[in-house]
Amino acid sequence: MPGYGSGVPSNPKAPAISKGYRGSLKDFPGADPLRDVEVLRKAMKGFGTDENAITELLGSRTNKQRVPMVAAYKTTYGKDLFHDLKSELTGNFEKLVLAMVKSPGQFDASELREAIKGAGTDEACLIEILSSRSNAEIINITKIYKAEYGKSLEDAISSDTSGHFRRLLVSLSQFNAILCARSKPHLRAGVSFQISIHDFPSSIEVHRMPSVVPLSQPHMLTFFDTHFTRVFKYYDCDSCLLLVFQEYQQMCGRDIEKSICREMSGNVESGMVAVVKCIKNTPAYFAERLHKAMQGAGTKDETLIRIMVTRCEVDMLDIRQAYVKTYGKSLYNHISGDTSGDYKKLLLKLCGGND
Repeated sequence: MPGYGSGVPSNPKAPAISKGYRGSLKDFPGADPLRDVEVLRKAMKGFGTDENAITELLGSRTNKQRVPMVAAYKTTYGKDLFHDLKSELTGNFEKLVLAMVKSPGQFDASELREAIKGAGTDEACLIEILSSRSNAEIINITKIYKAEYGKSLEDAISSDTSGHFRRLLVSLSQFNAILCARSKPHLRAGVSFQISIHDFPSSIEVHRMPSVVPLSQPHMLTFFDTHFTRVFKYYDCDSCLLLVFQEYQQMCGRDIEKSICREMSGNVESGMVAVVKCIKNTPAYFAERLHKAMQGAGTKDETLIRIMVTRCEVDMLDIRQAYVKTYGKSLYNHISGDTSGDYKKLLLKLCGGND
């Protein structure tokens, strides 16, 4: 019965051009949450759990088809789907399944919560989410965070971080327009898009910044917070920001990313580099994150789960291309060799195929 579904299947200087749907997971025609929860209930009822049935079902439904299962399960059986899944599943497979039945905003909010609460902070998780989500997504995450945890995301970040890193994260949590252009039809229609750096009213501020002044940490923070935010608000376009990077290189004689690495350190450096990488090439950024999660001894499963779940309906096909181009090995094969069991099967469904 779960097989009433099977869902497997830049040039940084260029403006955003529509390439069609770039996710690896597609809507299953005729999916019905009431029928789907019957499959889930049957898989969990009685002695033992049919993990394969759960994998086949969830791995063939998009997020908008999975999330309604939570309400349908409650209505049909009077039980909480999250609770039942937790009681029947274990390990990384459990974590992956639970992530998949949350909405994108709910999942991101819960990941940020886990990164902040308790002893120690998962700075890499905070950086990844806040530097790569669109403005609309950030707004949704902050609303969900406040509703779920009774505290604003900004307050949570402020109480758990400090200094320039806190300033950067708070800024990103308030306004992040890096990816907004990709949801705007006039920037995706393949229309000729040419613009000069001198067309930016805010570029005057960039030119006023003396190139002879060493880009110490306070100067770099001022550059990002003041100048880039003005461009964000004026153009809402990552293609425009690439022009700012080009102008910066002409002014200072080096790439903006190299300047950050040269003049900054620690979490502030990591955060700002992530912002720049996402503007330049988001799929390449996530390909790098995935590679680091699986490379070497041990696997960073939280990172692997988060990226596979959140990008499988966004740009997984592009991430796969970037992965094989950069590392000479397909993402599918790396996941297959680094994970096992039902956890591996479901991850590979999200990956969508080999390259």
